[in-house]
Amino acid sequence: MAKRIGILTSGGDCPGLNAAIRGVAKVIYEKFNSAEIIGVEDGYRGLIEGDWHKVEKKDLSGILTLGGTILGTSRQPFKLMEKIEKDNVDKVSEMIRNYEKMRLDCLVTLGGNGTHKTANLLSQKGLNIIGLPKTIDNDIFGTDITFGFHTAVDIATEAIDRVHTTADSHGRIMIVEIMGHKVGWLNLYAGIAGGADIIIIPEIPYDIDSIIEAVKKRDRDGKNFSIIAVAEGAINKKEAKMGKKDFKQHRESMSYYSVSHRIASKLQEKVENDVRVVIPGHIVRGGSPSPYDRILATRFGVHAAMMIQKKIYGRTVALKGSDITDNNLSDIAGKLKSVPKYSEMVKGAKALGINFGE
Repeated sequence: MAKRIGILTSGGDCPGLNAAIRGVAKVIYEKFNSAEIIGVEDGYRGLIEGDWHKVEKKDLSGILTLGGTILGTSRQPFKLMEKIEKDNVDKVSEMIRNYEKMRLDCLVTLGGNGTHKTANLLSQKGLNIIGLPKTIDNDIFGTDITFGFHTAVDIATEAIDRVHTTADSHGRIMIVEIMGHKVGWLNLYAGIAGGADIIIIPEIPYDIDSIIEAVKKRDRDGKNFSIIAVAEGAINKKEAKMGKKDFKQHRESMSYYSVSHRIASKLQEKVENDVRVVIPGHIVRGGSPSPYDRILATRFGVHAAMMIQKKIYGRTVALKGSDITDNNLSDIAGKLKSVPKYSEMVKGAKALGINFGE
């Protein structure tokens, strides 16, 4: 039976990380004899540099409802993990060395796509790894839902709800930009829940003329305001045809603060209504996790602890339907779960009259 279990949280923070840490640790302390939980500080940075501390039972009190992560986190790009930079540090070798130095029997990694790619790399190097899927983007392959997502949906929906009243009162077009750089799950859910009239996501490139016409049609129908929910990574149809290098250069030369401001500027040229942009930003990823995320993160943590007990490694926990299960790290690492253009949710939203700017 495993005796020393490492835990780290990597990448962007999100609600539910502490609930997941608590889920893993409480089961281990309750069920395993003489076990120790080792908290690796600030994600993979701590594993590279050897920063860690023991997580005591008392450290788990009161963290179920706490946002953020008690272990700290950082972004360590996967594409640089095997690259030796100016500091001359072999990051992979250092992570393996510190894993052994901490005398870990396994390491539980809580994170998104980048975290899982590094977790899979370490697993392939022979370390005992278990992944837990967290992200407000809900874009990890192999799991229906990631923890952190539902809380972000709640907050993003409230942001859209609140601009409805001012949009209606002033006859404005309100553009709400929601996080979602590569996928539009968060914007799609919040847009539908918040009653947005137009939803723009990265998976469905938009045509600005289509957005303008949708707004004008609402005006002709006697609706003097519009709510447009835009994912921060939304692209137009011209950009969708660009190669990666050309797209990067194009975006870097863009004179607008964000894609929402670009849409707002083009709209304002064609409509009489005032157009305003609201960006909740990091608000949607902060604060206390929702009850749903507390439960999901806890269930993920408990499942991971049971896997440790059975010495099942090289896998990541997942939600399939109503069941908690797990997948091979090698099967999910590097795969992005995007919104299918013809998914039931998109088709249902269109049936409601929601425009996707196509």
